[in-house]
Amino acid sequence: MVFWNPKNTGLQGARVKKAGKTAVVRALLAWYGHARRDLPWRRSQDPYRVWVSEIMLQQTQVERVRDFYDRFLERFPTVAALAAAAEHDVLRLWEGLGYYRRARQLHAAAKTIVADHAGEFPRTVAGLRSLPGIGRYTAGAIASIAFDLPEPIVEANSRRVIARLAGHEGPLGSAAGDEPIWEIAAALVPQRHPGKFNQALMDVGSLVCTPERPLCGTCPLAACCEAKRTGRVAEIPMKVARRAVKEIHETAVVVRRAGRVLVVRRGPGEWWEGLWDFPRVPKAAGAARRGIERSEVLGDLACGATRRLGTITHTVTHHRITLDVLACEADSAGRAKPGRRWVTAKALASLAMTSPGRRIVRML
Repeated sequence: MVFWNPKNTGLQGARVKKAGKTAVVRALLAWYGHARRDLPWRRSQDPYRVWVSEIMLQQTQVERVRDFYDRFLERFPTVAALAAAAEHDVLRLWEGLGYYRRARQLHAAAKTIVADHAGEFPRTVAGLRSLPGIGRYTAGAIASIAFDLPEPIVEANSRRVIARLAGHEGPLGSAAGDEPIWEIAAALVPQRHPGKFNQALMDVGSLVCTPERPLCGTCPLAACCEAKRTGRVAEIPMKVARRAVKEIHETAVVVRRAGRVLVVRRGPGEWWEGLWDFPRVPKAAGAARRGIERSEVLGDLACGATRRLGTITHTVTHHRITLDVLACEADSAGRAKPGRRWVTAKALASLAMTSPGRRIVRML
C-alpha cells in the first residue's frame, strides 16, 4: 500500500489515506497492547512527569534515564517544588545525565509555569512551545501523552519507522529534511489514543525497526511497509556522514592549600555552564612537571612543584578530550573572585560538578 507521494502534502489519495491510516493505527495499537516497554514514566499521564521524562530522554538512552527519573521526582515531586528549588540543587541531581542546558531550561520552565500559568501546564502545542526548552517534539509528546491531543511527534526511532513505512529516501536529521516525516506523522496520528500511538511508533523503532538488522519478520507494520515491499530497508533512512571527531588535550590542576582544594565555576557559553570543575589550562600552555606558570585560569595563584595524578578521557558532542590531571600546592589563597572557591574534600560531594570533575574527585 503506497502511503506517501512527495509531490503532495498529505497521504496519497483520500481513499488510500483512510485505508492506510486505519491499517497502521490498528496494527500499532494492537502490538503496543502486548509488546510495549515497561517504563516508569508511562505509569502516569501527569504532564509534569511526562515532561520531565521527555527532557531527560533527549539525546540520552532510556536505560540511563531510568537511573535518574525516580530520584529526580522524589526530590522534586511537583512543578511547584522544582520551581522553588535552587538551580544548584537541580544541577546536582542532574549530574551524570549530561547536556546540563536541559536542566537549566527545565528549571526555568517550571518557574514560568508557576508564575505565569498558576502552576498548570498549557494545554496546547503553541502554549507548551512558549516554555523554555520545549520544542516541536517535546510539545507534541506532552500534548498527546498527557492531554490526549492528536499531535504528532518525530524523534530518532519514529523518524526511522515512518521513513521506511513511506519509502522516503531523502536525507533526515535537519529541520528541512524531517518536514516530510512530520507531515506523514501528522496525517497518521489518530484522534483516539494519540499518546499510545506515538509511543507505539517509538517502541517499534526501538525494539523492531532498528537501524541495523531490523526484525521485519515480526514487525506489526510489515504488511504496510514500502521499504520492505521494494527491498530498500537497508537503504532507508539515507545514511548521513558522521562529523569528524576533534581531539583536544588539556591539563586539569588540583590546587591544594590548607586542607582545601580550588574549584572554579564554568561560565556562560562554556561546556557544563554553571557547574563546578577543577581549573584547566590547554596542554600547549599548560602545567609542566616542575611547576605551573601563572595563567589566566589560575589568576594570581602561584603553585610549586606538581605531581601527576593520572589521565582522563571523555567526550563532549564531537570532541574527544584527553585530560592530564596534576596536583600542586598553592602558597596563598589569592584574592576572592566570583566563580572561584576553596572547599574541603567533604564539601565536594555536595557541589554540582562536571562529569570529569567528579572523576577527578574519585581520584583524590
